[in-house]
Amino acid sequence: MLQRAAQSTRLPLVACADSVLARDLLASADLPLFVNSQMDGYAVRSSDVAGAGPDSPVRLRVVGSTHAGHGPGPEIDDDEACKVMTGAPLPDGADCVVPVEDTTVEDTTVEDTSVLVHAPRVAGEFVRRPGDDVRAGDLVIPAGTRLEARHLAAAASLGESGLDVRPRPRVGVVATGSELVAPGRPLEPGQIWESNSLTLGAALRACGCEVTATVISSDERDDFTAALDIATGDADLVVTVGAVSMGDAEVVRQVLADREGARFAPVAMQPGGPQGLSSWRDTPVVCLPGNPVSALVSFVVLLRPVILEAVGRVPVQTGRALLSRDVSSPAGKTQYLRAALVPGSAGAMSGPPTAEPVSGPGSHLVASMARADVLIEIPADVTSLAAGDEVVVVPL
Repeated sequence: MLQRAAQSTRLPLVACADSVLARDLLASADLPLFVNSQMDGYAVRSSDVAGAGPDSPVRLRVVGSTHAGHGPGPEIDDDEACKVMTGAPLPDGADCVVPVEDTTVEDTTVEDTSVLVHAPRVAGEFVRRPGDDVRAGDLVIPAGTRLEARHLAAAASLGESGLDVRPRPRVGVVATGSELVAPGRPLEPGQIWESNSLTLGAALRACGCEVTATVISSDERDDFTAALDIATGDADLVVTVGAVSMGDAEVVRQVLADREGARFAPVAMQPGGPQGLSSWRDTPVVCLPGNPVSALVSFVVLLRPVILEAVGRVPVQTGRALLSRDVSSPAGKTQYLRAALVPGSAGAMSGPPTAEPVSGPGSHLVASMARADVLIEIPADVTSLAAGDEVVVVPL
């Protein structure tokens, strides 16, 4: 269904955030790239400062200075120091850095500068060496990683200008219903504000998709087919919402059910029974029910796992919780109740949380769903559960 997402494309590094890496990133060089100072201070020979102390400072002649982005500065000889800034190359002859706070600059002339060192240092102290971070050829980011800021920092530090990532599936969304009005517009009798396209658009983006079109269609055949033409224009997948049941105005079912390979049938779940799968202009079309709760539950349970697998993202893991009150469920259907998780009490921090149902089973109860963060999954062969029973919960 999402074959393109299984391939790879190269994106500039600035566009890779939240994408999934398609190929292992191996270090092309040692990091750090060269020996450099870890502190602002003075590059010295450790043998020259071995006897330094607060009451017995060692005097060294300062022969130069160097900053990050400059060359390594003059070579250090016995009883000499070179002032260095953090990240500056370490001068030849030096083997450690004395932080500036452990030094005192004497009154000097332009020709003769000296520094007093008040603490001993050992070879390698406050010095960064090639390979301290990674060695050339090391695995830095494995394929399948969802790229975040820290991954991009690592790639940039290795000189990578772009990465091979899984393409973001392009998805068009069509919400159907002659009663639907865009939020913010006034309602006529019998109309409602449309929420499904916004809900599914946000859910698709959270799964790593690019939403290429969002269209609201009436229940008229010509209007719906025109919406499909728009949605499929640059899409790998189209998701429709509504008009898939057995009523007189089920335009999605009427237009798409007879196409080659189409399947429209009820699924034994509540909410979210009627579902469909078809195609339009060689683009697969997934058809979800129109009630807002049914649409979101259908997406979470049926479509989200497919998309996450296709884009290489980690699947959403189910959890366990204790039911807060008695519930019933229809026989023969897997029910998904909206619920809010409540952490365990102080005396049972290691135990499962409590799942508190936030509304009834009705698929029209969309506002109360805002309080939910999980779905309680009740198996088809279970018709009742008691408070305290352990249940499976699916994160929303």
